[in-house]
Amino acid sequence: MKKEKKMAGKIKQMIDTILDKRSKGNPLLLKTTRTKLILKGINPDKYTFKSDDDPVVIEKLEKLMEDLI
Repeated sequence: MKKEKKMAGKIKQMIDTILDKRSKGNPLLLKTTRTKLILKGINPDKYTFKSDDDPVVIEKLEKLMEDLI
């Protein structure tokens, strides 16, 4: 039986993209966007590039990317 290799870091990359594109370097927009993510159930501080990628969280982020960017 072949062991499935888990991906890592995609969630962190998606969060960073949302924060960068939405805030455009504005600290107030960055904080507001981080708060929006937390209210949607995604805490940006919880994820690193070593965090396993959860398909449910990725799906939420994809929807948020459509709405926020």
